[in-house]
Amino acid sequence: MDQLMSLFNKKTRLVIGLMSGTSVDGIDAALVEIEGSGIFTKLRQLDFITLPFPAGFKEFVLRNSTKGSGEVADIARLNFAIPYFYADAVTQLCTHAGVSLGNVDLIGSHGQTIHHLPDPVDFFGKTIAATLQIGDPSVIAKLTGVVTVGDFRVGDVALGGQGAPLVPYFDYIMFRSESNTRALLNIGGIANITYIPANCGPDDVVAFDTGPGNMIVDQMMRKYYDLDYDNDGQIAQSGKISDDIMDHLLHDEFVTMKPPKSTGRERYGKEFVSNLTNRYPNVDPRDIIATVTEFTCKAVHSNYVRFLNGKGQIGELFVSGGGVHNKYMMQSLRRHFREANVDKAESIGISSDSKEAVCFAVLANETISGNKTNLPLVTGAARSTILGKICLP
Repeated sequence: MDQLMSLFNKKTRLVIGLMSGTSVDGIDAALVEIEGSGIFTKLRQLDFITLPFPAGFKEFVLRNSTKGSGEVADIARLNFAIPYFYADAVTQLCTHAGVSLGNVDLIGSHGQTIHHLPDPVDFFGKTIAATLQIGDPSVIAKLTGVVTVGDFRVGDVALGGQGAPLVPYFDYIMFRSESNTRALLNIGGIANITYIPANCGPDDVVAFDTGPGNMIVDQMMRKYYDLDYDNDGQIAQSGKISDDIMDHLLHDEFVTMKPPKSTGRERYGKEFVSNLTNRYPNVDPRDIIATVTEFTCKAVHSNYVRFLNGKGQIGELFVSGGGVHNKYMMQSLRRHFREANVDKAESIGISSDSKEAVCFAVLANETISGNKTNLPLVTGAARSTILGKICLP
């Protein structure tokens, strides 16, 4: 307990944030210096790296994230193997930054989501929702010798929340504005948006997943081109939108669902893609890529019009995640959000690529500071609560 009390009493902490998303592209690791907490948080990003997973690892994780193809023995081993890769990322980040691992105060780890079931069902007489992020933070703490906070989603789900999105708290404390109504959009495997009215308090923030981000596009690229993603959106730019497919996609139940809502590979994974390609077998692959890419952006805008625009028009939309590198997506967002300045997150002082890793560093800092970090109006939880499990080395 002495170690925790010493950490609690520190005014400034050196924290590493770790993130590996639903696309399983690799481990993002950010080193940040954090002073204070809550709305008084001040942070300085010192370094950032992305460590790729070993060859074949992505496919192995995806197979064990898919209904009907996972093996309990494989999932158990993954839960321990992933922290070894995370620990490698921590060590390489410290070497890259020229910082001794012994000087790192804290690690915040999101973990690797393999199943997210936020909609409650009757289960042996109990009403149960569930979420599973593997890569146990206790193993990270033991391997690195650094206090680690992880499993942030579970506490919110336990209180009836979706357990996601969690980034909106970070968006609120770091990017609220007294004069401008802003939205922050992250396009990873899944797309999520945070709406922050001018001069707002935490109860005014609205956020939710809007639908797929890069997930469907990436799967289509692997299917048709044996590539992991559409580099710069080149394939999408060469194709034409299929009106039939787009009309079908825009009736997707999740896109039209009222918030709070969150989703993942359970909805937009292998089964979704197989059903779509079987339904439209004769469409040019370029046109399919163009259509599903456009669908990501249309789903974002549709959600904005349905659930946010009535609260006040945004003047600024800041985009982060892998989607910022897809030129087609960025152009499409600018077409749809003509009334707003659409720009990358860099324009407000944070890297588009590192934002989520930095977020989990900040959330770990909030946990150690004793601050509640879920937003009940965002997740649907019964109350606000401190999130995360604190694991000692």
